[in-house]
Amino acid sequence: MKLAILSRNSKLYSTRRLVEAARNRGHSVRVLDPLRCYMRISTEGFEMHYKGASIANYAAVVPRIGSSVTRYGCAVLRQFELMGSFTPNSAAAIARARDKLRCHQLLAAEGIGLPVTVFGDNPDDTGDLLAMLGPPPHVIKLNEGTQGAGVMLTEKLSASRGVIETLRGLYAHFLVQEFIAEAKGADLRCFVVGNQVVAAMSRHAPKGDFRSNLHRGGTARAARVSKAEIATAVRAAQVLGLGVAGVDLIRSKRGPLVLEVNSSPGLEGIEHATGIDVAGHIIGHVTSEGSVANKHPRNTDLTDS
Repeated sequence: MKLAILSRNSKLYSTRRLVEAARNRGHSVRVLDPLRCYMRISTEGFEMHYKGASIANYAAVVPRIGSSVTRYGCAVLRQFELMGSFTPNSAAAIARARDKLRCHQLLAAEGIGLPVTVFGDNPDDTGDLLAMLGPPPHVIKLNEGTQGAGVMLTEKLSASRGVIETLRGLYAHFLVQEFIAEAKGADLRCFVVGNQVVAAMSRHAPKGDFRSNLHRGGTARAARVSKAEIATAVRAAQVLGLGVAGVDLIRSKRGPLVLEVNSSPGLEGIEHATGIDVAGHIIGHVTSEGSVANKHPRNTDLTDS
């Protein structure tokens, strides 16, 4: 099968592993920088060029689109979809997952457990907004932050107000959430491929921090997850329309709660922690589903809902 991987850097661990997994299974694969792809759009059809040459006929495209290039990267991926390529994560699904507020609204509407979250715009409403949430500690998150960046913990009401005022002064979009103390700075990364969790790891925050992201110095080890945690992770990915996702959960007194759903989850941490060939699972899913999609074309997911 002819595959493309959309990635800005072919030397990244995740990109290299996907290329390796594809070639080991006998597939043709090429890494394409989404920012070097450019498009012709007309009623006569869709065309894509890459570094001066026409590209077409990719049976499947695996997106590894960084958050900084979400808009353009999704436009490129959407063009591939319109040209008939299968993708496990559509441009519309990636856009849903990248917007934390939108993601939480969609998951909550389906009854999936989440930390209580509030969102508002006007400074005059800050007091009532925080009253809707409840007493501190509070977790304040930038709406488009990644890898733990832009996540702050405030332990006093005055600190919450101060951070909110600062962020509003910077015209930043953010959410405020309840702090789940019983999680003790740990979370679960469930790696969903298709309709199953193929690997899971527990991540633990470094001393003095509450963020468990590996990019923030957290540590990871393989985890055993419950049926409820598996069901929550798979359902969260399905609600957003993602065939490949990293679903971050925390264990709470009221069951598993979804913190975030990542549409381009890294492979290095989870493969090293678990010893599982996650890249192989992804390629297997993409080629299997891609073969079915090419035989029975389906409507492309272009909605933004």
